[in-house]
Amino acid sequence: MNKYKETYGVDISKDVFDVHGSSSGHNQYKNDATGFKKFLKDLPKESLVVMEATGYYHYRLAQFLYKNEVVVSVVNPLSVKRFIQMKLAKVKTDKSDAKMICEYGIINEVPLYNALTDVQSECLQLFRTLDNYIKHRTATKNKMHGEEVLGIPSKFTYQSLRRTKKYYDTEIKKIEAKILSLVKEEQQEQLTLLTSVPGIGQKTALFLIIVTDGFSKFETASQLCSYVGITPTTRVSGSSVRGRARISKVGNRKLRNLLFLCSFNACKYNKACRELYERIVNKGKSKKLALIAVANKLIKQCFAIAKSGRPYDETYVSVLPR
Repeated sequence: MNKYKETYGVDISKDVFDVHGSSSGHNQYKNDATGFKKFLKDLPKESLVVMEATGYYHYRLAQFLYKNEVVVSVVNPLSVKRFIQMKLAKVKTDKSDAKMICEYGIINEVPLYNALTDVQSECLQLFRTLDNYIKHRTATKNKMHGEEVLGIPSKFTYQSLRRTKKYYDTEIKKIEAKILSLVKEEQQEQLTLLTSVPGIGQKTALFLIIVTDGFSKFETASQLCSYVGITPTTRVSGSSVRGRARISKVGNRKLRNLLFLCSFNACKYNKACRELYERIVNKGKSKKLALIAVANKLIKQCFAIAKSGRPYDETYVSVLPR
């Protein structure tokens, strides 16, 4: 049970958001500035507002409420989904979802939301655009290769693809430069420290700094590993079920993918990571499992370096909590 006078569950869609209060019941507001202000006016003091992380839609409302000193919690949609399944709910509407989110907030100890800074917000938006452009550039390059295999039957098509690729190349460089300049304004020292870790590239270091708010959001390396979703999960039940250990994958997929790619270079140039990789492979374990362990090791190294303020030193042993 939580300590708040009233708990509100919010289910957000494109045009409206449904609200269920533990005492006041259901209401609906427009998903715009007018609706936000009306909802804020209806909120009593010492209330808790719980909502799911729903991509773009939850962000504006969460930021608005936080800046107006309302206690907000943004929870993992999967956790709410499992909670609804546990309740054996037969009705699935926005109204019923808001009620279930409210119940979830009452029963569970939910994490409190910390608003993003303007720099963080812009950088995350730039990263999303960057990923989108990179995907389109890759698709364009693949089409160019297909045209070359065919012998370029249409020069006009091939030239159009070349212009498109050139456009993406230019935009990608501009976005990368903009992200770098924004992070350097506030976190130049931390960026230098993180890129001193063998295997950690500039893009991964930038993303780490942005999503962790300069590592201020986490007290231990284990918390950060859980956030990334690279901690192992065990499936064992009785004497018959002996499932393979896997990573949880309930976390930041973008950061997890970046760290996994970094693990390849870390196995070559990072002494501690290389030794860990060889030790796991020599035990007969799969190379993929070893690379995941290396990615986990990289997170802990980055966390230790960011918190200590010391550059990477392969002979240094961290004494920070794990």
